[in-house]
Amino acid sequence: MHRASAALALLVLLAGFLAGPRAAADPEPANPAKLPLWPDKAPDGAGGWGSPENSGLTIHVAPKPNGMAVIICPGGAYSGLVTGPEGHGIARWLNQHGILGAVLEYRLPAGRSKVPLLDAQQAIRTIRSNARALKIDPKRVGILGFSAGGHLAATASTQFDPGKVEAGDPLAGQSSRPDFTLLVYPVISLGDLTHVGVRDHLLGKKPTPEEIRRFSCDLQVTAQTPPAFLAHAVDDRGVLIDNSRLYHQALRGQGIASRLVELPDGGHGLNGYRGSSWDTWQREAILWLKSR
Repeated sequence: MHRASAALALLVLLAGFLAGPRAAADPEPANPAKLPLWPDKAPDGAGGWGSPENSGLTIHVAPKPNGMAVIICPGGAYSGLVTGPEGHGIARWLNQHGILGAVLEYRLPAGRSKVPLLDAQQAIRTIRSNARALKIDPKRVGILGFSAGGHLAATASTQFDPGKVEAGDPLAGQSSRPDFTLLVYPVISLGDLTHVGVRDHLLGKKPTPEEIRRFSCDLQVTAQTPPAFLAHAVDDRGVLIDNSRLYHQALRGQGIASRLVELPDGGHGLNGYRGSSWDTWQREAILWLKSR
């Protein structure tokens, strides 16, 4: 078994054993732990290998699991990671609804455009290959992202592969396609509507037209792209709501189920992750997931 896969299975078993019985009011299993995505070295996106840096996946197991799992990609303009409110806080919220939350700390690109995507694909494969130990359905694995993390989640939803079953590795044999996507004030286009900092950090300051097109997620939607839920404030000046509208329209154009909740206010970050718009997207997202 792949070392990361084996490590996760062992982690889950030990966590259940060590935590012991919990009080009924306990909202979260004890001590979620961070698992390295790559055991020794990580692909650099250019055919070579380098340091895995600080990449990892922190598993928050729901007290009463319903079989669903969501990989969470925090934002941070591809220059940092907002792992608190857009990571572990979201995992705890998902846990309240029976959903496993896995917080992805992806490598920052610094112009290495493929690196975050490779980490997201590895996270999806890792969760699927350990479905039995995690008590989840491998066909109910989604991805959720905020801002630049939303761009990563949308990229993972439009650039994926079925896995390499001939590799003889249970992890490499897993598909990297998420089954559904949730995007909250995401960066989608890397063209005129983009967040310039996100584009610069991902592609560098002089990207080619081909690079811009490849990583503009609305232009990469196909009939195989998974369904999506999107939420975005109409007064967001950091990332214009037109980003979400483009992705929503591209999905609908392919006949793919898509829901866009246009929030009346909150700007980028939705008033600091609180208030009516924050509550609305969370409520509507859970209703959408249940309807799936």
